[in-house]
Formats: sequence, C-alpha cells, structure tokens
Amino acid sequence: MPSCNHDCGSCSASCGERSEPQKFSNNPNSIIRNVIGIVSGKGGVGKSLVTGLLACTMRRKGFMTAILDADITGPSIPRMFGIHGGVLSDGHYIQPAVSRDGTKMISMNLCLPDETQPVVWRGPVLAGVLQQFWEEVDWGITDYMFVDMPPGTGDVPLTVFQSLPLKGIVIVATPQELVSMIVDKAVNMAGLMNIPVLGTVSNMAYFVCPDCGNKHYIFGGDGIHTATSELPILPELAGLCDAGRIEDFDASGYLDGLVDALVRA
Repeated sequence: MPSCNHDCGSCSASCGERSEPQKFSNNPNSIIRNVIGIVSGKGGVGKSLVTGLLACTMRRKGFMTAILDADITGPSIPRMFGIHGGVLSDGHYIQPAVSRDGTKMISMNLCLPDETQPVVWRGPVLAGVLQQFWEEVDWGITDYMFVDMPPGTGDVPLTVFQSLPLKGIVIVATPQELVSMIVDKAVNMAGLMNIPVLGTVSNMAYFVCPDCGNKHYIFGGDGIHTATSELPILPELAGLCDAGRIEDFDASGYLDGLVDALVRA
C-alpha cells in the first residue's frame, strides 16, 4: 500500500504484508546451488562464528562460498573478515564485498555510513532488506551460501525459512541444559517449516588445558556428544576474529563432521 507505515499493529488492512509469504525472486546474475541457514535459539552462542568458519572451511575445499548476514540489527560478519566500508553498485546490481580468500558477503554494516549506527526497524522493513540482499546482490556462481540469522524464532528467521530456497539449517548451541531446551524450539520451528536440520554444533564445548593437555567440559557435557561437531574454547580464534583474520584459522579438524553432512545433503 502506498501509505503503509510498516506498522502492522496499527493497521487492519489486508495488504500484501498479511498475505501468504512469497518466495524471493531469483537474480539472473546469481547461481546459488546450496543455501544453508545458521540458526540458534538464543544469542551469544557463536552462530556468526560458526557461519564464518563454515564459509572459510568450504572455501579451502575449493567451493565458491558466500555469506548473507541476515542479522540486520546485530551484524558482525564483516568485522571477522576485516572488511570495512560500503558496498558498490554497477547501476543494476549491488556488488558484494569479497574477503581476502574469495568469500562474498553482504551485511547491513556494509550499507551504513557508520558501523556503530543502530538499526531500529520493524519486522516488515527487515524483511525488505533481506529481499534486497537476495534479489539485488550480484552473487555470481556460488556453491554454498551461508545465511547468518538472528537468534530466536521471530520475524527474520521466519522470513528466511519461508522465502529463501534453504537446503537445510545448522543449529548452534552451547552445552548448558537450558540451551538444550532452547535448541528444541529451533528444531521444532524447522519441523513446522519442513526444513531439514543438517547438523548441530556445540560451541564452547570444552577447554584444553595448556599444561596437562586434557579436555575439560567446563559448561557440562550432557548431550553435547550428539552434536555433529564440537568447537572448543580457543582464545587464539577469538583474537583472530577481533583482528579481522578469521580466514587464518583452519577449522577443518573441528568441523569435518558437519562439512561432510553439508556435502552429502
């Protein structure tokens, strides 16, 4: 509607925002073979970290990779890759940023004049940004696109589940029992949307003592061994991400099980 203020709570009109969600259109310049959503039931579990590591790992294996940062209000992907500044347009399509090793990406932080500027938008506007990221970015040929989603089961995850051609999702969690309950919410949401769960990652699963070399499951170990992959607490990895050098870390030994699951899917 021309007069829409994007506040469905104050409007009773039966407009397109209230109709059955539509699949986003395909960009003729983009051939995206596999779209994988990275989800979590709550924040702070390392979902963006896993997204970045998966893109780097698949790139090392020779696949063309991309990241669509769907966490519009809390983007962190560009910083991990050391990318700052805006993206450009060729007059027809937005050109994604490209990392040192060749991973393409788009993120709200690349579209703001100031990276610290807050994004205070309602759900319909966020969905419109996602549509632009999918339809108006020149992704070229991409074997694996990883979609870094905000936590929970709100507007943005729902839009991604309903509007993007997801091959499946990867669920990221930490070992605590409470988080396991929250993981069930993400699994159940995927089930409602008929989206397969391709694997799970237990992040901060354990700590390796630098003195004795033993693994210590400091957040508890119940149930985490059912995860497809486990990521330990690695101070050096945190330092690389802060420095924008996530691509310097080889996560193959930690994510092999998950990568195999993605290739088989």
